[in-house]
Amino acid sequence: MTLRDWSLIVFTILVQMSVGSFIVLGVVHFYATRKAGLEEADRMSTRALLAIVPVLVLAFLASLLHLGSPTNAYFAVNNLGTSWLSREILFGVSFAVIATIYAFLQWRKLGPVVLRIIIGWIAALVGLALVYSMSNVYMIPTQPSWNTFATPVSFYATTFLLGLFAMGVAFVANYAYYQRKKVGCAEAQCELMRGALSGIAVASIILVGIELVVLPVYVAVLATGSAAAMESLRMMTGPYLALFILRIVLSFLGAGVLAFFLYRNASSPGREKVLAYLAYAAFIVVLAAEVIGRIIFYNTHVNIGL
Repeated sequence: MTLRDWSLIVFTILVQMSVGSFIVLGVVHFYATRKAGLEEADRMSTRALLAIVPVLVLAFLASLLHLGSPTNAYFAVNNLGTSWLSREILFGVSFAVIATIYAFLQWRKLGPVVLRIIIGWIAALVGLALVYSMSNVYMIPTQPSWNTFATPVSFYATTFLLGLFAMGVAFVANYAYYQRKKVGCAEAQCELMRGALSGIAVASIILVGIELVVLPVYVAVLATGSAAAMESLRMMTGPYLALFILRIVLSFLGAGVLAFFLYRNASSPGREKVLAYLAYAAFIVVLAAEVIGRIIFYNTHVNIGL
């Protein structure tokens, strides 16, 4: 794979993880506010929110490496009426700007809470539109392995799986910070962290179940499709078979097995160190699975015609 190919992998995965993290964080903040009050919810989420912005910046920097001439990047938004790539750029920039504004307002506690909530919802909706646009960029009739229902499903699955486990790591790290620096806040944060990790574990098991159902259907679609589609399947089950199997195993291990143990330990007070190890391990394993999946995605597509 070339540097330009890797830049697409980095861009798509980091952007999708950022969108998923933002939405997951919003859901957890809502839950934490109802359970422990706004102040504790903000303590739990502000550092994680601020970390999303640098990840987005890194993603867009990686995307520039895919362009032959990065200085001409602004020309890509000239066809909003007909081009999903132009829409992807528009929604990407909009999400980054709105999410940054929201993060700054939350960090500095500026403006009414209701206004911040509205801005957060707008950012989340734009983020979902961004992922939809990203998937449609690849829905091309001449690329049969991409032009299926599996592309948007897999992009949204990546969005939420990585968002879930990235926030799981963030909550564990945030609790460790309060445990060291502000002991008086640690007990409430511990309870919120355990509740959030329980929800993250359940959601991830559901998502990996969806992925494992979609996969054989996708294989069947390729097997009964055009010659180009069958060639893509031959590559998946031939040169890329080891990676294909590894991706399935890692997804099941990270979002299934480790998530199950995460749920079990989150239900038991006093298991915070074990929870931390499980959260970090699950994130690393799921991230590896998604990177491998994206490598297969980009390397097994076959054009119809020239």
